[in-house]
Amino acid sequence: MSTAPHISIEPLESVEQFREAVALQKTIWGFEDIELLPVRLFVVASKIGGQIYGAYDDRRMIAFCLAIPGHKPGGIAYLHSHMLGVLPEYRDFGIGRRLKLRQRDDAIARGIQLIEWTFDPLELRNAYFNLERLGAVVRRFVRNQYGTTSSVLHSGLPTDRCTAEWWVNSPRVQTILDREPYDRPATVQRIAVPVAISKLRREDPAQAKLIQAEIAAQFEAAFRKKLTVFAIDRDETHATYLLGELA
Repeated sequence: MSTAPHISIEPLESVEQFREAVALQKTIWGFEDIELLPVRLFVVASKIGGQIYGAYDDRRMIAFCLAIPGHKPGGIAYLHSHMLGVLPEYRDFGIGRRLKLRQRDDAIARGIQLIEWTFDPLELRNAYFNLERLGAVVRRFVRNQYGTTSSVLHSGLPTDRCTAEWWVNSPRVQTILDREPYDRPATVQRIAVPVAISKLRREDPAQAKLIQAEIAAQFEAAFRKKLTVFAIDRDETHATYLLGELA
């Protein structure tokens, strides 16, 4: 991975900065205006304990992330990291990881143990990053969570999503962040996704939709059995989610 030492990570605090982040959404995802997170949401998040960070190349914002606070049953505080985007030409510089680590540092300083976010299980590079580079696990799956969107990146497919749980101060996460070996639990189930899925989404959306539905059914069955996704393996033809019994 290339390095970009000139990239700085800064908290976003002004309306002008929030407007830049809104403009980045349109560039990165190609959303129509109605689907953009508005400036008002950024303002509210900044006032109620959310996280908003931007990455800058000199004074140009080239990435951002937004998280909002939430509470689990029993009053457990957590952060929902709703959006993180990096301009395409900056995606090989580790900027997404730096933004996530800044979120983690802030959460730990505030005594928050959990950050969650959703991701598309067909986006295999993103899945690998979440599971193998950050140490997140997955216990939940929702079909078509956001409805069909205008983003060209979604190819008109349902927005099926896994929920990543990032227990930021856990030994597992620290070990993975330190890139040390760790003991994997026994694998009970595997869910394989063809690496050609990205090409199929562009060139044969109907076939991609069939594969998506198959994978959705497998995730739903696995989570009914209380299994957890704890890793993903890759070879030339498939990326395979590994599921087991994880405390």
